Amino acid sequence: MTEQTEIEQLFHTLDEMAKVISEEHTYTYLDALAEAGDILYQGTAEETFSESVQGKVNRLLTDAPKGELDREVVRKAFQLAILKGMKENVQPHHAMTPDGVAFFVSYLLKKLVASEQNIRLFDPAMGTANLLTAVLNETNHVEGAIGAEVDDALVRIAFAMANLQRHSLQILQMDSVSQQGLPEVDVIVSDLPVGYYANDEAVAHFQTRPGEGRMPAEYAIFENSWKALKQSGFAIYLIPNTLFTRDGAEALHKFVKNEAVTLGLLQLPESMFKNDQYAKSIWLLQKNGPGVQAPPQALFAELPSFTRAEALSDMIKRINEWFEQFFHQNG
Repeated sequence: MTEQTEIEQLFHTLDEMAKVISEEHTYTYLDALAEAGDILYQGTAEETFSESVQGKVNRLLTDAPKGELDREVVRKAFQLAILKGMKENVQPHHAMTPDGVAFFVSYLLKKLVASEQNIRLFDPAMGTANLLTAVLNETNHVEGAIGAEVDDALVRIAFAMANLQRHSLQILQMDSVSQQGLPEVDVIVSDLPVGYYANDEAVAHFQTRPGEGRMPAEYAIFENSWKALKQSGFAIYLIPNTLFTRDGAEALHKFVKNEAVTLGLLQLPESMFKNDQYAKSIWLLQKNGPGVQAPPQALFAELPSFTRAEALSDMIKRINEWFEQFFHQNG
């Protein structure tokens, strides 16, 4: 059986099970999907269902793919179901990181940590854990991974996703802006949600808060998660292209100048986004610490479309050369 066939088969199981559960309990599709994932992981259905639904769920379990599934098969099947669920309840902070970007982030992470092993990784805006588990599936450098998310429905999906992919992921349901005492980590990887943070009191003393107006959510999550990063640690953030140019960005510039070294900024292809205003870039940072110094030349580039294999290969070659010339010799 091909990987694509396995993905389609698992998606069918998750989708049908979610629809049955959703009708029984009047859940949203995403809530029902989380429960379907739990049932698949446990291999049995709860007894709270009606006899009819219990029978349908058991039949779907019987027909579900058997054995230890490839982690990427599980992630991609869930991804299809999550995208379906998001169509009925679209919220900006629920947007999912595209696969091509997730794999590119994984590649950059491996370049940054080089030969380091047993790193602790943190995503303060985990969502459904699609980006986080994609990174974990692509690297063996991570010993411990932590994901934080405030939305209960997304936390439950992340939990089911992590279990079925056999990742010992520590999931924290919390507000990554107001939460204090975050565990220390070696690396942060996150697709920062865009919007405004509602609790003005919680961010009253944030250094990145603009002089006027509301606190951008991306600033707030960035600043608070930064406290968790150890000295000399690395961060890879997916950021809106307007992060540094919007009104009130001066405070962010000052914070970054005092706290970190920007290693690079890679603009994602505009063709990836339906609207220019949603376009994003990959921001590479290193926290100040012993031996940390700015590279003589930061890595700035506009990435080609991920469908243009030759152009992308050439870009990766250039990035590899940058790491050899300006980064590892200082590491």
